[in-house]
Amino acid sequence: MADTQTSQDKAEKYRAPALEKGLDILELLSQYASGLSQAEIAKALDRSPNEIYRMLTTLVRREYVSRSIEGDRFQLSLKMYSMSHRHPPVTRLLEAAVPMMRKTAKDVHQSSHIGMEHQGEIVVVASVEAPGNWSFVLKTGSVIGLWNTGTGRAIAAFQKPEIRELMYNQHERALGEPEMSLDEFRAILDEVQEQGFVRMPSASTVGVTNLAFPILGPDGNAVAALSCPFMERIDDFKAPGIEDVQQAYAQVAKDITSIYGTVPT
Repeated sequence: MADTQTSQDKAEKYRAPALEKGLDILELLSQYASGLSQAEIAKALDRSPNEIYRMLTTLVRREYVSRSIEGDRFQLSLKMYSMSHRHPPVTRLLEAAVPMMRKTAKDVHQSSHIGMEHQGEIVVVASVEAPGNWSFVLKTGSVIGLWNTGTGRAIAAFQKPEIRELMYNQHERALGEPEMSLDEFRAILDEVQEQGFVRMPSASTVGVTNLAFPILGPDGNAVAALSCPFMERIDDFKAPGIEDVQQAYAQVAKDITSIYGTVPT
């Protein structure tokens, strides 16, 4: 009990209220693509308009937040997105992956995306659209489900048990993601690990089969997943079938792994 109290005292001692206020604003704005007014931000964070004004002025000056053309709303700028892509592991991964994804999308007429995990959230960090008149692709920056998506399952399956559990506990369900028990999640991940990849009907939309393959780091754990939301064509265009598409993207994931980390056996 004393140790817990000491930890809490230390945490309180080293708090930075102004920084926390700024981070609260950034996290709030990340949920609203069209932005929020100063009054809406103040109400959502239970702060006074004056407090919010001073912080917003600083965030705008530092270019983390931008004003709408009309000037009455605030939204995230692209500065943090740009900063995140300077992080060497992400940059290295995407530099290797995106050209391969573009070539494969052109060859098999199917879109693909790469997802990564951060504190239990699965975020799409790159996506490539298939050529042609129509396609199905997830937007870069989208936060998707952990246990109801091929991407989330492929990442979580190739982690140590304690990391799997940490991801589960940290995860906040994405829009439309149903509840799932930890035991059920473990059972699914064990099957994925045994199979080596994910092939499942989409849990979000009809007519899509999710194919997802882990991209492994030097320690053998997944750092990302390459996914293809496969859609079967029923017109006269002769596109590759799901078996060929699965083989093509499995090879891409293996090639990215060989550059980034280790080749799966």
